[in-house]
Amino acid sequence: MSSDSENTSFITHQVIRFGDVDPAGIVYFPRVYDLIHQAFEDLWNEHVGERYYKLIAEKQFGFPLVHSEVDFKRPLLFGDRPEVSINCTKLGRSSIGLHYVYRVDGQVCVEARMTVVCVALKTMKSMELPAPYRERFKLILSR
Repeated sequence: MSSDSENTSFITHQVIRFGDVDPAGIVYFPRVYDLIHQAFEDLWNEHVGERYYKLIAEKQFGFPLVHSEVDFKRPLLFGDRPEVSINCTKLGRSSIGLHYVYRVDGQVCVEARMTVVCVALKTMKSMELPAPYRERFKLILSR
């Protein structure tokens, strides 16, 4: 976890690989959703302290995406190594709002706002976010 200028964020890094780009040499826009999900898994693994795989496979709950907004400010290119900062923007009973900012050399490339909902996988019904996880997300809640 690292400190942004206005609040505390979770920071991770990614690499844009050959398979991520289209013939124009920029990240194919649907791949951005894959990259964001990878950052979401990093958030769980490194910040929350729980492997996302374990939540799904063993604990039988997950966080499907229910809303997204993505702004493309500058292309991500093959070989870029973006820094990804993640903040929690909303912490509801079962929903979590997350704000992702992808930067390369300090320039914002992609900005995304996603809402996920905690659900029991067998029923796909929303469930309350367990308290230990809620406490971890509070640490990156935008103030």
